[in-house]
Amino acid sequence: MVASHHISSHHIIFLTIKSECILLDPTKRAELSWAERFNIIQGIAHGLLYLHRDSCLRVIHRDLKVGNILLDDKMNPKISDFGSARIFEGTQNLAKTHKVVGTFGYMSPEYALGGIFSEKSDVFSFGVLLLEIVSGKKVTRFLYDNEHLSLLSHAWQLWSKGKELDLIDDALADSFSSTEVKRCIQVALLCVQDHAENRPTMAAVISMLSSETELLQPKEPIFTFHNPSKFDQPRDNNPCSIWEITLSLAEGMGSLE
Repeated sequence: MVASHHISSHHIIFLTIKSECILLDPTKRAELSWAERFNIIQGIAHGLLYLHRDSCLRVIHRDLKVGNILLDDKMNPKISDFGSARIFEGTQNLAKTHKVVGTFGYMSPEYALGGIFSEKSDVFSFGVLLLEIVSGKKVTRFLYDNEHLSLLSHAWQLWSKGKELDLIDDALADSFSSTEVKRCIQVALLCVQDHAENRPTMAAVISMLSSETELLQPKEPIFTFHNPSKFDQPRDNNPCSIWEITLSLAEGMGSLE
């Protein structure tokens, strides 16, 4: 197996505005419309496709999460923090590491348990992030509040019963496209399949999100990565420490599309 290469972090100057906790703050999150959320979802998907296939280097991010998504003043997303990223060369499709880095809840089974990473491990992380954007709930907080039911399991149960719209963030009320939301949830479940070969590529994800073609039926995701120490920590009642919006001030920093 060919070893992957380190990729140095981009030098990005950005301002973190913790007071603007749009998605988890009870009042502020209502300001982010479904159209804006859907735009963020699509933007992140295009950014990952760029990293995986469209740039001069094939990059595996390895730590895609809410905290590593920057939003500009028009709520356009940019993927940031490449400190854990790796470059694949030639026809290399996967690599293995003995030092697993990443964030609880976002790591794919093969990466968390065996150190194996590929484009499909980023796809898994994207699926988790997609469910967070739809529900307004943080995957790690959801594990804390529901020890026996993860956000992924909850989404699957609702989808399998035809009640997937119950997952939608209450802050959106009825101001959303039920067709788009249902499609996003099903695509997310396809992204978090336990086996990497059953997950779509980011090119397929973009196609599924932007078309009305019939989607594959996802299998129930069994894998849930629990961090026991999380359950021993006191609850943080400040949602601003969970989901923060950041504005990029880096001159000339373009969107990863």
